[in-house]
Amino acid sequence: MQGSAGVAALAALGSRADAQALEQLQLFVPAAPGGGWDQTARTMELVLKHENLIKNSQITNVGGAGGAVGLPQFVNQWKNRPNALMVAGLVMVGALIANKAPVKITQTQPVARLTGEAEVLVVPANSPIKTAKDFGEALKADPKKVSVAGGSAGGTDHILLGLIGKALGVAPKSLNYVAYAGGGPAIAAILGGHVTGGISGYGEFGEQIKAGKVRALAVSSAERQPGIDVPTLKEQGIDVELSNWRGVFAPPGASKETRDALIKLMDQMMKTATWKTETEKREWSSIPLFGDDYGKFLDGEIARVESVLKDIGLAG
Repeated sequence: MQGSAGVAALAALGSRADAQALEQLQLFVPAAPGGGWDQTARTMELVLKHENLIKNSQITNVGGAGGAVGLPQFVNQWKNRPNALMVAGLVMVGALIANKAPVKITQTQPVARLTGEAEVLVVPANSPIKTAKDFGEALKADPKKVSVAGGSAGGTDHILLGLIGKALGVAPKSLNYVAYAGGGPAIAAILGGHVTGGISGYGEFGEQIKAGKVRALAVSSAERQPGIDVPTLKEQGIDVELSNWRGVFAPPGASKETRDALIKLMDQMMKTATWKTETEKREWSSIPLFGDDYGKFLDGEIARVESVLKDIGLAG
């Protein structure tokens, strides 16, 4: 369903909560199946169908380079589609800057920030480092001796270490970051004693934390997370806050009426008990922010990430 019919259905949905369900929502995921963006899209699909907010949906995956491969397709080939949303987030912001991508996320239309996942800083259970303050002292003493495992270079984990370094007055280029393909290899390096510690989304390390195999020093959220007995970086004197947020974007060319209707759809979805249940199950925080406010947040994140990546040496 495209063109004027699509706009009309979306506008009707946006006008009142009990409007008929949208015939079809097309979700574009600029990543391979199974990752965080794909999980977000499939959770959206589940909730929207369960709540009868949509009738049908289609998910298209185009993976590669943290979204830098898929974004041009969404911007150019999905332009003007009235019932389409791309799922992306902080990882794409960093990837586009690090890859010097010619297509920008700002060419899309921000619709809604949906979820955030706290990052967690961990060390092996037998480490002499007991707190984030201890970690900071070791980092200031000799950053090269403090090796930190995480995901791809320039990703959220790397950005967080760069922010910690900046907050402590440690030159980001001197940080000893060891990039791994994902949380599995990173945790293996930590448990094997090959690195001083590691950074990842809490979900990646949660099992090992609960089992006592690694010690969680701090979470990167603004406040302590429900059900997670780990202090924040800020509580321990490190003035850093970072959430691995994910959200949705409309393609270029979508009308204001269409964008407003999509914002309404996301607002309705996020207010449901089903959304609350599904996000809690995945240990995601629901962090709603819509439209222009989301756009202003995005501009701030782009500036912050670009500054950190320049300091690390991954951006020009």
